[in-house]
This record gives sequence, C-alpha cells and structure tokens, in this order.
Amino acid sequence: MKTTLPFTIESGHGETIIFKEIIKEPDGDRVVLEGRCTPNAGPAMHVHYKQDEGLRVVKGKMGCQFLGKEPVYFTEGEETVFLRNTPHRFWNAGEEELVVSGWVKPANSVIFFLTTLYAAFKKSANERPEAFDSAYLVVRYKNEYGLSGLPPFVKNVIIPITYFIGKLLGKYKKFKDAPEPLK
Repeated sequence: MKTTLPFTIESGHGETIIFKEIIKEPDGDRVVLEGRCTPNAGPAMHVHYKQDEGLRVVKGKMGCQFLGKEPVYFTEGEETVFLRNTPHRFWNAGEEELVVSGWVKPANSVIFFLTTLYAAFKKSANERPEAFDSAYLVVRYKNEYGLSGLPPFVKNVIIPITYFIGKLLGKYKKFKDAPEPLK
C-alpha cells in the first residue's frame, strides 16, 4: 500500500490519526503522527510486539494505562513512551478534544494496519470493527500487534474461523498489496 503523506484516518468513534511523515533513521523508519480523540475516546488495550510508540500531549488531558497497573494522566507538554511488548491503552481523560503528537518506530506495517482497522470500525454499526477485515488483521499481523482484552476463545477460535470463512469467500483479495507481516 503506497500512501502519500500527510494522510488522515478516522475511526468513526472519536479517534483521528494524521500520519505526517516518515523519517528514515539508521535503525528503522519512524512514522510521525498527530492524534485527536474526543472525550473518553481512545484505543482498547493493545500491544505492539515489534515497535515502540511515543506520545506527547499538545492539548487536553490523556489517560494512560499499562496492563495490570493503575491509570496515570498526562497534560499539555507531558509525554510517555510505550515500549514494544508492553500492553497499553490511552484515552481522552478530559472534557475537550485531546491532541497528541507522536511517533511509532520502526514504522513496519502500522499505517496499513491502522488504516484498515479504522475502515473496519467505520463499516460496523457498533463499537466493534467489521468481523472479516478485523479477523484478517488479527491473523495476518499476529506477530506484530495484539489486543490484550480479547477473551482466549475469541482470539483462538472465533477469529481464526472468521478469517478462514473470509478467505473462502474471497474477502481478502482487496488486500493483495498489503505489506508482508513480520515474523
């Protein structure tokens, strides 16, 4: 997937990401982004297995939580880093729009993954992403990203079955140019 930057995606549930640029660095590309969340909006508990992520609050109040830990809060000018293999979530903990500047490194497939995930959310009539596209992401990129809150039965049975049915139905032909997953 070739994307011209800057590039904006919206989840349909109060989250917007603007991918601003990719900076070439000797130890891997860094994607620079801006994120915006309406009050209480933010991603579910998740983990990046191959990437680090940093966020700095530009405007508003950000809540942040690491799996099994108490939430912490950040205000304008404060920042945090989510190291790879560390389940985390963040959200708008204030009453005005949260604006963050951030980065993900190495970039790997993050633009494709989040673009496809946000599109799956927009297709859905509820707070869960569309089943086939999200199953594709969870199965194909299982070595790169994970959802820490998924019940084991859903993760190990329902999603692989949904992926298999989607493959049989030809639902993933549209992803023929998707980046190769990392091993």
